[in-house]
Amino acid sequence: MIKTDKLSRKYGSFTAVDNVSFEIQPGEVVGLLGHNGAGKTTILKMITGFLEPSAGAISIDNKDITEDRLSVQKKIGYLPENGPVYPDMSVVDYLLFMAELRAVPEDIKKSIVREALMRTELMDRANQTIGTLSRGYQQRVGVAQALLHNPQILILDEPTNGLDPSQIQHMRSLIADLSQKSTVIISTHVLQEVQAVCDRVIIIVNGRVALDSKITDLQKSSRVLLSIDRSPEDAQEKLSALEGVQSVSFLREEDAQFHYALQMGQGETGAPPLSQVPHIISALTNDGVTIFAIHPEKRDLETIFKEINIDAREIQNVH
Repeated sequence: MIKTDKLSRKYGSFTAVDNVSFEIQPGEVVGLLGHNGAGKTTILKMITGFLEPSAGAISIDNKDITEDRLSVQKKIGYLPENGPVYPDMSVVDYLLFMAELRAVPEDIKKSIVREALMRTELMDRANQTIGTLSRGYQQRVGVAQALLHNPQILILDEPTNGLDPSQIQHMRSLIADLSQKSTVIISTHVLQEVQAVCDRVIIIVNGRVALDSKITDLQKSSRVLLSIDRSPEDAQEKLSALEGVQSVSFLREEDAQFHYALQMGQGETGAPPLSQVPHIISALTNDGVTIFAIHPEKRDLETIFKEINIDAREIQNVH
């Protein structure tokens, strides 16, 4: 288990990470999502032990990283945003060198390197000089070095940055494969990456945790979106009186259609919120209301990310 407790990092008067706490369980694939400069990379550098926190604590498997750094780092495979590969070395020589740094036993070093080459589909590039590889292949080399010691935890900082669509697809497939054996943390500013490979997202805004949730939970909503021919003056009281409706929000008028969001709770019969849609349709049509559209609200990560950042900007403006 990875645990950060009130983690902070300052650079002079600037606070890059501010009071961040979360726990990551074994086997999770977690996306650390935020705009560039939000503090994601700083958090990862502290988790991997490359950067000291200004305040707070980090523990991995109940070991404090500041007190038992080397022991903790042996459990981690790390791909920084700009992978530190040696452009003048061949792929295989570089991986052999990294295996030596990782203290991989001599008798299994070659087999370990071969396995890493196969998992990252680099066998046909093994003898090629790293500096002649495309950005996508250099990213694969970076992932390969992170795998050499079969880490329990794999931390990837912007793993698809600069890759073309086919390379991105391969990286996603690779991450899915790696997650079968390792806990994976991915830092990214790309929403699609989190949705494609992660089962949980932690959104960082201005160095703070703005949201921490499973992806499936984010997509749940208990609101019904409704479009009818009645203005708020005519419809507000009628809509509020419907069974199961807790509150009514008028959204907009467009082409003589009035759009509302109905916040649903449990109905009198104890029925789940969205199962009450047929009852709403029946009640409104019986009352002569024309319904243009009605459907459960579908929330996605893009909508939630936008809402969180708008709220953050408004708070900043107040201060």
